[in-house]
Amino acid sequence: WTDIKGNFGPAGAQMDLSKVSVYESVGELLEDPKIDLVDITLPPALHAEVAVKALRAGKHVFCEKPMSLTTSECKSMSEAARKADRLLMIGHVLPYFPEYAWALKTIESGRYGVLLGGSFRRVISDPQWLTHYWDAARIGGPMLDLHVHDAHFIRLAFGQPEAVTTTGRMRGDLAEHWTTQFDYGPEGPAVTAVSGTIGQQGRSFNHGFEIHLEKATLAFEFAVVDGEGAYLCPPTLYDHRGKVQRPALSDGDPMHAFEAELKEATRCAKNEVASGTLDASLAYDAIVLCHAQTKSLAQRRRIKIS
Repeated sequence: WTDIKGNFGPAGAQMDLSKVSVYESVGELLEDPKIDLVDITLPPALHAEVAVKALRAGKHVFCEKPMSLTTSECKSMSEAARKADRLLMIGHVLPYFPEYAWALKTIESGRYGVLLGGSFRRVISDPQWLTHYWDAARIGGPMLDLHVHDAHFIRLAFGQPEAVTTTGRMRGDLAEHWTTQFDYGPEGPAVTAVSGTIGQQGRSFNHGFEIHLEKATLAFEFAVVDGEGAYLCPPTLYDHRGKVQRPALSDGDPMHAFEAELKEATRCAKNEVASGTLDASLAYDAIVLCHAQTKSLAQRRRIKIS
């Protein structure tokens, strides 16, 4: 457990589970009538199998992103939820980070006019600590493990594009580092994203955005450099009159975002209501976008989104 780590957040630690129910198998857990909601934090290759079992057992499901590694498995999860009349929620945490929640709230307010476009960035050092990261059948590399965050956020904020054009480099059959143009048609927003891994270990994590509205631009960038996290650009709004605003957000602890999404999942399960941000259809669209980008990069051509 001392080797447990992530792109950010605390290192692995021992926890007292003496007051937590423990089960020897998934089947035993699903037979417990006291369980209403199952939280799936298994490796991505196991998401669909366990989610379908839980849904068929009459449980609501909150599944960590990515929804699954293939669109066919995602469809099987959604179909199981429909047949069981249970909630299927996917843990895309980005909308709960204070910077991204602020951006969504500002966009949705309409105060600064129409959403014109944006650029997004999410780049990490090669996660050598994560076994099987470059195995397409187990984790799926940075496209499905990393960029899927921004694919989901872009889908949430801008809608699903008509097509994608991706350039960059591959590592075998997986995208390693790339830039994507999301095509929303001649009258739609102009959206780009840069993501992937790079061959260094000094800057383990870097993400941010610049979002353009008619009367304002929203900007933010954060990085972990030499083990220390810091804003490269704090959340900032530049309006059309030249005024610069830096909103007072929470303390920025990423763990609070994960707590917020779990509270949302619990609220939805308790009241049996759908979530606007954790909805499985959005997560499915993000997987579609990721596979389209890999195809575009591999084939060096524009790919339409079906």
